[in-house]
Amino acid sequence: MTAIKLDFAKQGGLIPVIVTDHFTGQVLMLAYMNEESYRLTLKTKQMHYWSRSRNELWHKGATSGHYQYVKSIATDCDQDTLLIAVEQVGAACHTGAYSCFFNEIYSED
Repeated sequence: MTAIKLDFAKQGGLIPVIVTDHFTGQVLMLAYMNEESYRLTLKTKQMHYWSRSRNELWHKGATSGHYQYVKSIATDCDQDTLLIAVEQVGAACHTGAYSCFFNEIYSED
């Protein structure tokens, strides 16, 4: 595993995190991490985020029981966005939906 220095400074201390289902590849949610939530995620192998609306750390599942267990982490070419595959327990979305991306706007199908 390569030591990678993520660029938290570029976007005001937060980086976007695209979260996918490890088994299906389905996009589950988009959230943000600061350096502390990133370190906690690496340490515990459970997802931790920075809540922009509550201005606090957020351990996914601590309240709902819908935990996300880290299976893989990758970064983009600029090292300022993360793509994390998780084993999702329960719903990823605060609405109770499995994925936050359920409002279809357009489909060729």
